[in-house]
Amino acid sequence: MKTHKVTHQSSLPSNSRNKLVLRRTRKRFNPRIFLDRTIETTAIISLLFTGFAGVGAMGCWGMEIIETNNPNIIISGWKQQKKTCLGMMLVSFSGFLGSALIGASFSIQRDKF
Repeated sequence: MKTHKVTHQSSLPSNSRNKLVLRRTRKRFNPRIFLDRTIETTAIISLLFTGFAGVGAMGCWGMEIIETNNPNIIISGWKQQKKTCLGMMLVSFSGFLGSALIGASFSIQRDKF
């Protein structure tokens, strides 16, 4: 990683021959690190969202079974909500697979196989 050095000279008395030089490094923007972190964050978020949508789909599936077995309880719309949760699971899992594929292709390209 390239750094840019900034030097500051302190104001010591003129009879002192030793000058204090402070060096502070400033990090530059590195697009590779930014891209790697973005892909990693996308993969983690899509996996978490897949899990939450799966829990929602399981809950809707359970409510659908309860509705089927007990006709006295009036609950409606569980089939549609289950399909929505399963669709969200599919989309978020495909996002995870896509980000993993992009990350792998960048690492292969960087390693120059």
